[in-house]
Amino acid sequence: MLTRLNSVWVFAFVALLIVVPLSYAVVPLLAAATLLVGLALTLCRADWRRLDRDDGLLCLVLLAYGGLWLLDVWRTGHWPVGEGNQGVLLPLWPLLAAALLVGLRLHSPSPRVLWWAVSCGALGAGSIALYERLVLGQARASNGMNAIPFGDLALLLGALSLLAALWSQSQSRSRHRGLLACASLGALAGLLGSLLSGTRGGWIAAPLLLLLVYRAARRLVPTGMRRGIAAGVMALLLAMILLPQSGVMERVNQAANSLQQYSQGESRGTSVGLRLEMWRAGGILFIERPLTGWGEGRLEAARDALVEQGILHPGISRYDQLHSDMIDTAARRGLVGLTVLLLLYGVPLWLFWRRQAGSGADPTVSVLATAGMMVPIAFIDFGLTQSMLRDVRGLSGYLGLCVVCWAALRQAEEQSVY
Repeated sequence: MLTRLNSVWVFAFVALLIVVPLSYAVVPLLAAATLLVGLALTLCRADWRRLDRDDGLLCLVLLAYGGLWLLDVWRTGHWPVGEGNQGVLLPLWPLLAAALLVGLRLHSPSPRVLWWAVSCGALGAGSIALYERLVLGQARASNGMNAIPFGDLALLLGALSLLAALWSQSQSRSRHRGLLACASLGALAGLLGSLLSGTRGGWIAAPLLLLLVYRAARRLVPTGMRRGIAAGVMALLLAMILLPQSGVMERVNQAANSLQQYSQGESRGTSVGLRLEMWRAGGILFIERPLTGWGEGRLEAARDALVEQGILHPGISRYDQLHSDMIDTAARRGLVGLTVLLLLYGVPLWLFWRRQAGSGADPTVSVLATAGMMVPIAFIDFGLTQSMLRDVRGLSGYLGLCVVCWAALRQAEEQSVY
């Protein structure tokens, strides 16, 4: 029963993450509620031996990240609120993710649920982006949220859909044909959704994600087919980039011009200029308090003091973060916080990489390990130019996708033994 419920929650969370408002929070909370009830009823019968040291290590990193954030809130007395006051409970989400990881490990859904979920989620994101750009005439697709996390997550879901398509193509059974069609369309829709969002930072991640897909394809499809698919994807991506209606080249040219003007001491108030000003603020503040940083709330006050002194452009005061996860964390929580952030990225990446490298001939384990590697690699890139882990969907997406990919991978490992 709990396995079926977990399958429902996994599918709903991933498929609806950027498609339905509030699903990023409602679905995990409902999953946690059913988990508590289910574990209370089956506490004695639960197979706790399924949990091992690697599960504990991943849980420990999640608890450390959430615990340090809560400690920071305690020392300053200031809770983060996030865009639209949606982020008040953000420091608690890593703790929730650790609890859900245990629940999903004890009652793991089939890996196919993950593949269907990412494909449907990417399809939804791409459809929304097309509707907003072509029908509503909006400048950037966003589905009513910040366009940056929308575009970044659409790209990640599209890349994961490519893996789903490759895996389903490698399976000989006819029941995977529907997944192959859905995943193929989802891959295209996800990439299109990212392009139509105008999210420049995420486009840098696209080659890295496609390279991971290409590496995974070595164990899934013949060499000739792999090269043909890679050439087709690259040609399609290039065509979408060059298409004037996509707005990609216009956004790239704007960024280049703004960067040149900023280097000459001009245009500090542009999108690129303000981002560079925020990074400069982070560097100044980190140097002043390198060990533990300024803390929640105090960082913003210190930044605004620099603005009042005329050192920084006043436009940066309207933001509650510094548009870079590493810079924001270093200035807010110092080297201590930066170390924990690197562990939050590095530990899942290492755990997935180790299984990808040692998966042998099992294609399911290999492709799931690659999917897990995609998540931290993508968010490291996304976080270079945007504080994704201080965005409600960004943090929920990172934690949720890491946990879901991990549970699916471990389930596939257990199935391959028998």
